[in-house]
Amino acid sequence: MKKILSTALGVLTVLLAHSQAKKPTLMVVPSDNWCISRGYSLEFDNQGALEVIPDYKRAFQESADLLLVVSKLNGLMAERGFPLKNMETVIKSRELNSALDAARSSKSSGADVAESPVDQILDQAKADIVLQLTWSVNQTGPKKSVTFNLQGLDAYSNKQVATAAGTGAPSFSAELPVLLEEAVQSYIGPFANTLQDHFDDLFENGREVTIRIKRWDDWQDDLETTFGPDAEELGFIIEDWMADNTVQGRFSTTDATENTMLFEQVRIPMFFERNGRQRAMDTRRFASELSKFLQGAPYNIENKLTTRGLGEATIFLGSK
Repeated sequence: MKKILSTALGVLTVLLAHSQAKKPTLMVVPSDNWCISRGYSLEFDNQGALEVIPDYKRAFQESADLLLVVSKLNGLMAERGFPLKNMETVIKSRELNSALDAARSSKSSGADVAESPVDQILDQAKADIVLQLTWSVNQTGPKKSVTFNLQGLDAYSNKQVATAAGTGAPSFSAELPVLLEEAVQSYIGPFANTLQDHFDDLFENGREVTIRIKRWDDWQDDLETTFGPDAEELGFIIEDWMADNTVQGRFSTTDATENTMLFEQVRIPMFFERNGRQRAMDTRRFASELSKFLQGAPYNIENKLTTRGLGEATIFLGSK
């Protein structure tokens, strides 16, 4: 009896862990429009072009409404079993707030910004889906209502995977969180279900990312150089590797020349095995396997791997 009970508990534990693992991690982010229209933004000169980006840190520090709205939306999603990362907490944990500091210094120096603040934040938060939120308060006599637009964006592909938008009924309540809850209440259930459907698709068909291949201009070879006994061009060798290592061989070769290749809609596994343990797969880890493949015999191609945000990796061929 003890053995049967122990086995049953073990199976139940595995099933519970699996069900919890399949829930996407979310993070609520105020939209660019909301931040910039309220003055929470940074400006800098990017090679002569004026760039404007959201200043998320300042928005959370100065806007009590933002804190209330994010807290309410976090609660509504948590009630439906979705784990959330708190954006304010993630921002605080970033040492020296590097991305925003770089943006501020570039205003005078003209230096390029390699990653946007949201790329930096998402890379640390490792959220699967970003809930981008915009809202405004409407006043009609003594009554108020909230108009909102909530977009679920895949943090890796930046594709919109769910949306909810509408205006709540006018109310005498002056509390913004109450107005927001009344506005989104009829939308939040279908919205959450759509998010879960998308995440289920990722488990079945793989996470969608982008992989770029480029060459340094001083590298003596290129992507049309042939290797091996079959004298196959390097570009086709890389394509064959992608076909063998993506989920169901799913990817698109968007661009291919002697100097560069662009692979989009690359479906990578959600997990990989290491030392008998299952670990989460991300774009950098997946691209590192291709990097090591190219460094090995018979190619022996030294290369450098870089990433941008969660969903894009670039391998530069020829040197580090």
